[in-house]
Amino acid sequence: MDKRPGFCSVRLTGNGCRALMTPESGGHRWQRIPPTERSGRRQSSTITVAVTGGEARTEFRESDVSFRYCVASVGAGGQNRQKNETACVAIHRPTGIEAQCQDERSQKRNRVKALAVLRQRVLDKQRSDNHHKTNVNRREQIGCGERGDKIRTVQVCHGVVTNHRTNKKMPLTEYLKGNIEKIQ
Repeated sequence: MDKRPGFCSVRLTGNGCRALMTPESGGHRWQRIPPTERSGRRQSSTITVAVTGGEARTEFRESDVSFRYCVASVGAGGQNRQKNETACVAIHRPTGIEAQCQDERSQKRNRVKALAVLRQRVLDKQRSDNHHKTNVNRREQIGCGERGDKIRTVQVCHGVVTNHRTNKKMPLTEYLKGNIEKIQ
């Protein structure tokens, strides 16, 4: 569980967990009268809920990589560098990402280094793309967090919970017990 001021993230696992939580995505408004309030004014708080699928898998297959060898262009090495193709360029075919290494005098060592750099670049890009998709999905679910985006209102002072999607109401005591199926 991740806790920051104004933010809480919870990870739930198990069969049917996603199906149970997906209807809860959106804005929830909680209305109550604080114990210190003398004139009966209601306090309203908004909570936004987003249900995501967790982290997507990142994978790197060496079979998706092609290698190209060429003569190294800079650095020490003399005749070996000018005559032999020791520099290696590794290309990840699905993404087009490239990594080049010409540090070593050996083609084999340059290939290993280029492959390691390429693996890291591809995995970083996959993580970045997955993070972007998750953020877009979350923004679509919670809207702007305003009162008009609410899916449910909990009115403590009246003891009623209203589901704005189905326009059904239920007693607060049932809602607090976890019987939310009655208002969905």
